[in-house]
Amino acid sequence: MKHSLFILLLFILNSSLFYGQKNLVPENYKILDEINGDLDTDGVHEKVIVYDMTTTEIDNEGIDREIVIFKKDSLNNWIIWQRSVKATGNSREGGMMGDPYEGIEIKKGVLVISESGGSSWKWGHTDKYRFQNNSFELIGYSSHYGRICDYWGAFDFTISTQKIVFKKEFEKCEGDDDQTIYKTQNETFRYKLTEKILLQNRKEIEVKITTPKYKEEIYL
Repeated sequence: MKHSLFILLLFILNSSLFYGQKNLVPENYKILDEINGDLDTDGVHEKVIVYDMTTTEIDNEGIDREIVIFKKDSLNNWIIWQRSVKATGNSREGGMMGDPYEGIEIKKGVLVISESGGSSWKWGHTDKYRFQNNSFELIGYSSHYGRICDYWGAFDFTISTQKIVFKKEFEKCEGDDDQTIYKTQNETFRYKLTEKILLQNRKEIEVKITTPKYKEEIYL
C-alpha cells in the first residue's frame, strides 16, 4: 500500500513538473517549424520547435520568434530543456525577400539554423550549435552575400578549429545576364573568438573580423 502511494505521489510530482514547464509556452505562440533529433548523444531524441511569438503582426513590426528545445522526462513526457529568443530573426528582417527564416535541421547531433534575405543585395547565413559544456555553443558559421554584377562574398568559420575560409568574386556585366568574373580573392586563416557565443545570446553579440591578406571586413 505504501509502495503504491509512493508511486502515485511520484507520478503527480513529475506530472506537475511537466505541465508547469509546458505552460511556460504562452497560449498565443504559433508553431512555425518542428524537428526531432538527438542533441546530447544520449540515444533519446529531443524536440526543437520554432515559435512565432504572436499570431498577429502589429503595425508592420513583424513577428519575433523563440526556439524551444524539449527533452523527455522520466515518465516520457516532454519538458522544456533550453530556449532562446536570440537565435532567429524577426519575420521582417529579410527585407524585400520577405521572411528570412529558412529552416532548422539536426545533423549528427548539431542544431543548424539558416536565414537569408535582401533585395538586389542578397545575404544568407547558417549557424551550427552543439550541446557542450552544459549549453548550446556556436561551433560553426557560414555566410554568403553580394549582388549580381558587383561581387559575391562567402566565408565558412569552423569555430572549434579557429579556421576561416574566405572567398570573394568580383563581377562585371556587359549585357543582360552576361556576367564576367574579373577578380577573385581567396584566403584561409585562423581566428579565435574572445567569448563563447551561445544559443541564448546569439543576436546580442556581433563579431567583426578583418581578413589578414585582403583586409576585408566580415561579420559573425
